[in-house]
Amino acid sequence: MSELRWHPLLEQWVITATHRQDRTYKPPADHCPLCPTRPGGEPTEIPAARYQIAVFENRFPSLVTPAPQPAVQATELSPVEPAAGRCEVVCYTPEHEGSLATLPPEHAFRLVQVWTDRYRTLMSQPGVRYVLIFENRGEVVGVTLHHPHGQVYAFPYVPPVPLRELEAQARFQGERAEGPESCLLCRQLALEHQDGRRVLAENEGFTAVIPFYARYPYEVHVIARRHRASLAELSEAEQRDLAAILQGVVGTYDRLYGFPFPYVMVMHQAPKPPAPASGHFHVEFYPPHRTREKLKYLAGCEQGAGSFINDTLPEEKAAELRRCWTWGPARGAGAQGLR
Repeated sequence: MSELRWHPLLEQWVITATHRQDRTYKPPADHCPLCPTRPGGEPTEIPAARYQIAVFENRFPSLVTPAPQPAVQATELSPVEPAAGRCEVVCYTPEHEGSLATLPPEHAFRLVQVWTDRYRTLMSQPGVRYVLIFENRGEVVGVTLHHPHGQVYAFPYVPPVPLRELEAQARFQGERAEGPESCLLCRQLALEHQDGRRVLAENEGFTAVIPFYARYPYEVHVIARRHRASLAELSEAEQRDLAAILQGVVGTYDRLYGFPFPYVMVMHQAPKPPAPASGHFHVEFYPPHRTREKLKYLAGCEQGAGSFINDTLPEEKAAELRRCWTWGPARGAGAQGLR
């Protein structure tokens, strides 16, 4: 059962999805539902014996179309709506081991093209307002399937975090004349290039940086160098640049401590109009490690007050990651997927 319940104090929707309690949890490698269905083997989510990249609907979706009617009545302060939308799984590779960083460059480019296709297709669906493409990697961020994969959620509303970004962008634009200086993220990226200490790497299309305002010690943002609102606006050259720099980020994370680095990766891009602003395409990585052995937990100040505390200096963490930066498919320590 899925439904949307309105949180009147935070003025945002909460998705209630009770059936997700029964989703697949850490199966052994020989029973992985994301591997191809081998001849004579148990059927998986993917009936083909071979594939390059596979996309299918999540068996345990938070959002679904057509959506069932809510099981409860709304209260005086909390409207209730059907949890309409779509949840998809994107399998990066048929190989059970590996990661985004270990894909051959041409394969990583095709993955960007698949993400772009899913963004365009889902944004064209009636009732969809926002398409969120993301990856959870590592057990410490809640991963239950270790096969390299990500997810796509098509929301019937603009979720709170991208909405706040778009509102900030709209206010910034309102204070300035039209042009390159009217984009908040264009201006922020210019300041990062001007300073230079937090920039990790760049190519023609994208810059990887630990932002001035990083909330996690190794938080990395990958920002389009030209003003692009979404994946749909990238040229083929920019798609290849995005694939290369994402592989660089993940490979560098893995080299940092010599093990597969957990993270949450989220793409921020344009919603369906009407919206406060179109935004500026970028990808954010939130890794929970603050040292090799220690994790950053979101506790009282972060969860209760919504105010992050970063125990490190972004300039120093950027220098650490620059020393480990690698382009191309990762090999050696940290290159294998989590088991």
